[in-house]
Amino acid sequence: MLRVTIHDAPGSLTFQLEGRLVGPWVQEAQDCWHRLLPSQRIAGIRFDLTAVTMIDDAGKAFLTAAHAEGAQLIASGCLMRAIVAAITNPQNSDCACR
Repeated sequence: MLRVTIHDAPGSLTFQLEGRLVGPWVQEAQDCWHRLLPSQRIAGIRFDLTAVTMIDDAGKAFLTAAHAEGAQLIASGCLMRAIVAAITNPQNSDCACR
């Protein structure tokens, strides 16, 4: 299951994802993102992944595409930070969990 909460503030749009970004839930997140993008002219788009517990290959591909279009990815925890590091900086994707 995946919950998507949208926080629309002046100058930023945050998609807060909670749960598992896997299987059919990836398409739901992508549909939500694409429904809002045409109506928004915001440079500060973020995906808050701090409450995501699992991401599969489709979820990684979705986040990679979102990042390529300028979205910021916010993560906590060693696993999620490692996944985000691999997406945002593929040349240096080693995660030293601190």
